[in-house]
Amino acid sequence: MLDIQHLHAGYGSIPVLHGVDLQIAAGEAVGILGHNGMGKTTLLRSIMGVLLPSSGSVHFKGQDVTRMLPHQRALVGMAYVPQGRDIFPTLSVLDNLRMGWVKRGRASSDDIDQLLNDFPRLKPLLDRMGGSLSGGEQQLLALARALAGDPAMLLLDEPTEGIQPSIIEEIADTLTSLRKQRALTIVLVEQNLDFIASLSERVLVIKRGQITGEIPREHLSDLDIVSEYTGVSASH
Repeated sequence: MLDIQHLHAGYGSIPVLHGVDLQIAAGEAVGILGHNGMGKTTLLRSIMGVLLPSSGSVHFKGQDVTRMLPHQRALVGMAYVPQGRDIFPTLSVLDNLRMGWVKRGRASSDDIDQLLNDFPRLKPLLDRMGGSLSGGEQQLLALARALAGDPAMLLLDEPTEGIQPSIIEEIADTLTSLRKQRALTIVLVEQNLDFIASLSERVLVIKRGQITGEIPREHLSDLDIVSEYTGVSASH
């Protein structure tokens, strides 16, 4: 599904990624764990085309997408929920969801009903402005909007940040269910060890812009082991 070879990327004269190699199979859920500033967000932005690499390649479903812009990558099946959610605060929840259907055309009532069945917490909020929602509700909205386009791969950057535990559990359950239903591929950047362990089949470590290893899921509950892998003090 996703094949990244020798990827280098950064911001201006500041390099961040230093030759990342990463392969992810269709339908797989992969977590990426690392200290702040190690390149996690830069990697997701480079996969989505928000940041174009200085060298290296990104192939998606067998197609070279290295120089494609984000909207072009969305058309071939990528979706991205950035840190901070990035919803449209002055649009209603329903209109935010409709934006997710832009690449597929006008949404039918059946489309909307199906999406709301997957995200039932949004049903009574359709007329509310996106900016008036709680952080957890905004995160659910951002996920629903991304999934409205029926992507093959979903990129998630710190989806639990600042969210109450009950909605974190709801997000994990929803993504687990949708992944099974849609054979959805997920790439997850996350610091919440319980969340990343519940959702991911593999958890990779990124240090100083390189993938340096893999943490077995059963070791994620041991903070000493996690700290040894990542080189930082880990916490739930």
